[in-house]
Amino acid sequence: MYAMEDGYVIKVGSRKSQLALIQTNYVVDCLKNFHPDKNFEIVTMSTTGDQILDKPLPKIGEKSLFTKELEIALVNNEVDFVVHSLKDLPTTLPTGMTIGAICKREDPRDAVVINAKYKGKSLGTLPKDSVIGTSSLRRAAQLHQKYPDLLVKDVRGNLNTRLRKLDEGDNYAALVLASAGLSRMGWQERVSQVLNPDEMLYAVGQGALAVECREGDRVTLTLLEPLHDRDTALCVLAERSFMRTLGGGCTAAMAVCSELKVVHEKGDMKKDDVESSEDESSSIHIDVSLGSSSNTEDRNTLDRSADREYHRVIETLHLTGGVWSPDGKHCLTKSLSRTLPEAHGAVDRPPARKCPYLMARLYCGITGGGSRGTGRAELEVAEALGRELAKDMETEGALEIMGGSKAVASVGLPAPVKS
Repeated sequence: MYAMEDGYVIKVGSRKSQLALIQTNYVVDCLKNFHPDKNFEIVTMSTTGDQILDKPLPKIGEKSLFTKELEIALVNNEVDFVVHSLKDLPTTLPTGMTIGAICKREDPRDAVVINAKYKGKSLGTLPKDSVIGTSSLRRAAQLHQKYPDLLVKDVRGNLNTRLRKLDEGDNYAALVLASAGLSRMGWQERVSQVLNPDEMLYAVGQGALAVECREGDRVTLTLLEPLHDRDTALCVLAERSFMRTLGGGCTAAMAVCSELKVVHEKGDMKKDDVESSEDESSSIHIDVSLGSSSNTEDRNTLDRSADREYHRVIETLHLTGGVWSPDGKHCLTKSLSRTLPEAHGAVDRPPARKCPYLMARLYCGITGGGSRGTGRAELEVAEALGRELAKDMETEGALEIMGGSKAVASVGLPAPVKS
C-alpha cells in the first residue's frame, strides 16, 4: 500500500475469542487516539489452534497454530494488519511479513487460579495429588520440578472455557494461566497466586501484543509506529533470539525472564573529559550551564573551554533462560547481560523506500529503525544476547535436555499418574 485514500477502511485481523477481541480493540482504540481521522474494521477468523480442541497443543505439532490463517489473510490483502499475543508468533515469520509494532508489555508472569473448594490455598499448600491444569509443556515441567506431589493434566480451550472446566467439576484443583490474559479480561480477582520468576519462568513474549503487517507496506508501518514500545521490544527480541537459536516453541519446555535496567549518573565533567568524550561514541548526554550569551560564536568558545555537567544513562539488558525435561527432573538455567551501546532515544533514519538494500532488516521478525525509538545498534545487542545465552547453554547440555521435551510433544502431556 502506498497511500490510504480518504474514506479508506483499515481492516484489522483478529481471532474470534473474547480475549483476542479485547486485545484487538485495545490496539484499534490506541490507533484511533493517534489517528482520529482513520476508519477501522475488525475482521475475525478461527485458527487451527482454535479449531482443534481434542489434542494437546504440542501433539498437534504444527507451527503457527494461532497465526497461520491470519497471515494468509495478510498475504491475500484481505486485512491490513493483524493483532497477536506475541507468544503465539514463531520467531521466523512467513516471507514478506513483519512485526510492525510491539505494544508495552503487561505483567509477563504466570498466575494460579484455584478451584473454589480450595479457597485460600496456593500451589505449595494444596493436598497431595491435586490436579493442576495446563496445556503448556513449559508450565508442566516446572510444576513437576517444584511441586512433585502435584499432578499435571492437559486442559484446552480459550480462557473462558478453561475457567469453566475448573469451576464446573472436580477434575482440576487449579489452573496456571498467563496473568496478562486474566487482567485484560478483567478477572484479576480470580488470581489466587502470582508466580514470580524464581518460582516459574515465563514464556517467550508473554504479556506483550504484536501487530503483524506486510513488510513492504510502508504506509501501515508508519501508521503503527506510535504503538511501538522500545523497552518491551528489546526485552522480547532477546527472548525470541534465545528461542530461535535453541529451536524451541510449544514442543519444548523452555522459559525466560528479561529485564532492562537503567542507571542514571550525574556529575561534573572537566574540560579534558569533555574533549575526550566528544571523540568517542558513548551514551553521555551533556547539559551545559554557562549562563546566557547572545553570540553563538562566543558560546561555542565557552563550550570548549569550560567544565560541564553530564548526565549519563547506562542501560543493561538482562536475560535468564531455562530448559527442562518433561518430568522436571533435569533442568538448566543460566543468565547473561549486556550493556546497550546507545542511550534511550537513539533513532535511526527511516530507510529509503526505493532502495531495497537500505530497507531495515528484521530482528526475529521485528522491524527496527524508523521513528520507533529503537536503534539498530541496540537491536543487534539484544539479538546477540539471546543468541549468546543459547549457545552457552548448548555447551552445557540444553539440547539433550530439550530432546526429552520434544519427544513428549509427539504424544502430548502424559495423563496424571499418582506416585
